[in-house]
Amino acid sequence: MSEDEKRPLLRVVRGNPSDAELAALTAIVAAASAAPAAKKPKPRTSWWGDHAASLRKPLHPGEGAWRASGFPS
Repeated sequence: MSEDEKRPLLRVVRGNPSDAELAALTAIVAAASAAPAAKKPKPRTSWWGDHAASLRKPLHPGEGAWRASGFPS
């Protein structure tokens, strides 16, 4: 056995925990080490590279819009 294999995984430094408290602590440490890393949010791209801005805006016809479309000023 190597030196690392002989060392305990957890060591109580202060106090006298019960077996149930040690089991709970061990379960929490094991779950935290096995949990996948949190996904980092995707960085926002600048509006210069946003292709949605080049799309046509929706038309909102108003009063006189049909006449104005035939006779642009």
